[in-house]
Amino acid sequence: MFTPLPSSAAWLHREARIGFEVTYFRDDDRGVFVEGCATAVEDGLAWAIDYRLRVDGSWHTRSAQITGRYPDARRSLTLQSDGLGRWQVDGVHAPELDGCLDVDLEASAFTNALPVHRLDLAVGDAADAPAAYVRAADLAVIRLPQHYRRITDDAGQRYDYSASLFDYRARLDYDESGLILDYPGLAKRAA
Repeated sequence: MFTPLPSSAAWLHREARIGFEVTYFRDDDRGVFVEGCATAVEDGLAWAIDYRLRVDGSWHTRSAQITGRYPDARRSLTLQSDGLGRWQVDGVHAPELDGCLDVDLEASAFTNALPVHRLDLAVGDAADAPAAYVRAADLAVIRLPQHYRRITDDAGQRYDYSASLFDYRARLDYDESGLILDYPGLAKRAA
């Protein structure tokens, strides 16, 4: 079980990209509203991603409004979910995302908190958590297979995480509110 979210959090993006992310949280009778912005330079491309996420009381992603700013363009994207794994991308059903309960923004360290809260795994338990993954460079949306296995806790919770599409495996450390502290090769909590 997690403590309540703070009013805000921030991460320093490092290694894979150089940048910063700031996120604000507001609880209400429908769940959690998350508003954030990430800016970075990655592979020579500078981008800024603004996002607004609506998560229901069970931590299922219900909507995401994302705007990407780039040197030559500005793009916007709207994702909506019924909370049961059926998604629309800009108003059109996206069957390739069926079964995904979370959104995962490539630009955001925060979004790895969504499945951790939703799954509420006990130490030793594991689960697959495919996500609707939004790429930072162009806001393309794809299905991202992910796997979480909760391991022994220290001050917060720890998970062995893998995303086979990217051949990525890491141990993720979360604080007592369920926000990621260290995302190896990607980000570290700054506030």
